[in-house]
Amino acid sequence: MAPEPPLLSMSGITKSFPGVRALDGVALDVQAGEVHCLLGQNGAGKSTLIKVLAGAHQPDTGTIRWRGEEVTLRSPIAAMRLGIATIYQELDLVEHLSVAENVHLGHEPTTAGFVVRGRTARTSTAALLKRLGHPEIDPARLVGQLSAAQQQIVSMARALSHDVRLIVMDEPSAALDPDEVDNLFRIVGDLTAAGVAVVYISHRLEEIRRIGDRVTVLKDGRAVANGLPAKSTPTREVVALMTGRNVEYVFPDRPVSPPSGEPVLKVQGLARQGEFEPFDLEVRPGEIVGLAGLVGSGRSEILETVYGARKPTTGQVLVEGRALKSGSVRAAVRAGLGLAPEERKAQGLLMLESVTRNVSVSSMSRFARAGWIDRGAELGAARAATRELSLRPDNPSVPVRTLSGGNQQKAVLARWLLRGCKVLLLDEPTRGVDVGARAELYAVIRRLADEGLAVLLVSSEVPEVLGLADRVLVLREGRVVHTAPARELDEHRVLDLVMEGSPAS
Repeated sequence: MAPEPPLLSMSGITKSFPGVRALDGVALDVQAGEVHCLLGQNGAGKSTLIKVLAGAHQPDTGTIRWRGEEVTLRSPIAAMRLGIATIYQELDLVEHLSVAENVHLGHEPTTAGFVVRGRTARTSTAALLKRLGHPEIDPARLVGQLSAAQQQIVSMARALSHDVRLIVMDEPSAALDPDEVDNLFRIVGDLTAAGVAVVYISHRLEEIRRIGDRVTVLKDGRAVANGLPAKSTPTREVVALMTGRNVEYVFPDRPVSPPSGEPVLKVQGLARQGEFEPFDLEVRPGEIVGLAGLVGSGRSEILETVYGARKPTTGQVLVEGRALKSGSVRAAVRAGLGLAPEERKAQGLLMLESVTRNVSVSSMSRFARAGWIDRGAELGAARAATRELSLRPDNPSVPVRTLSGGNQQKAVLARWLLRGCKVLLLDEPTRGVDVGARAELYAVIRRLADEGLAVLLVSSEVPEVLGLADRVLVLREGRVVHTAPARELDEHRVLDLVMEGSPAS
């Protein structure tokens, strides 16, 4: 007797956007009743893949089979009709509608061809909420009045209001406390026991071991591992697959003496509920401080909170002794902070604009003359900044999208040099940069520090943190668990610290 085909089989899936190939021949097989975990760092292609599965993106090439039959998912409605529901990290609920209205949005209960509102929708919604273990949520209440955890339950109820056979959950535990996570896992267990498949995306590796059956790992738009056993694959192996730490690192020499002088950046008791716990930090002029930890440990969230892109729950950030307005990027930039984000193409660059405009965009007031932009002055300043970093080609008029990854990163750094920033925040500074260009970027970062810049660095590659930083803070699950000079640490020690307590580490 022939074995049952997978519930879902995706093969050879490619998807390109202007300037980037987001998916490059990805395959994914999901069996009925399993929790299939999808892992990868930010930018690995996870979001694009699930949008293809949800019918929100059309693949350029590749095939999708559902219960053995080839299908085309032309829209989210087409995916839902097959039984595929997606719960995104950013919940797509309508806050001014009730719980019941959100649950049945787009497929309202009908009688004799007429939409039935009110009691019928509320009754069926109440039954779904009870099934999910949350009978206390009032179907008549406005969604905007609910907590984040309750809103997530409403999204699950909406998925279950269809005849769903596969649910995609994108970072479902990100805003939940431990008790709420336990309830989430109970719900997932009930669903899979009933034969429903779950594609589960999370940065928290301990969750993968606890709930997952199999794991597929994406890196740079490719599936570098398919269907690994979730509970028995060593954590080190998973981390290595996600980060690809198998390249040679060439780092510039550190200063013989540690940086002295008053800290230019101080972080005091900074915390964001559900992301990272209160911690203190100081960075002096000429010092590079690294944050090391697994994906999901709170590294990038800390950087974005320091920069003002996220508002802290408690604590403050001070630059040269002056407290910044919390949650204000404008205040951070004015005080002298600059951020090179992990997703530089999406968040750090204007991909259709020239190198000149990308470099000058944070300093436009310098070139304004009676309401007009002095293009010559703008071009000259951009050229000087890019030459200082040896950006190639030496032509700031070319579109930034035509540059290599390393030179695009230099364009971001040149922007903050032109702005005259005092503190440089670097999130995955060599992501998407080839090996040769990495050494060049390392030298640039070290030189900027030697010239007096304070640098706060985040990287998922432990050798990169240890090779560049003067001092390292090790993070685990949102907590700083160790601080030491980089010279006193090695990769094995850091991995032991970040994975302490993780099964099969």
